[in-house]
Amino acid sequence: MRNSARKQLQNSSVRSKLRRIEKEYRLAVKGGKKEEAAKLLPGVHSAYDKAVKSGVVPRPTANRKKSRLALSLKK
Repeated sequence: MRNSARKQLQNSSVRSKLRRIEKEYRLAVKGGKKEEAAKLLPGVHSAYDKAVKSGVVPRPTANRKKSRLALSLKK
């Protein structure tokens, strides 16, 4: 049970970080700051890849989110 609680805490921390990074990126895109958003995109992709590596997020979910975030920059 202690292991589960520790892993749950770690996973929630990673998910929270992902949400924060994604929100920053979306605000940059929405605000019309394309250059800033373009600089943030690799960091967002990296964060999702790391989350997949540690098993926090399923690979298809991460790939879908990365794809949609990249498309939002092109619009």
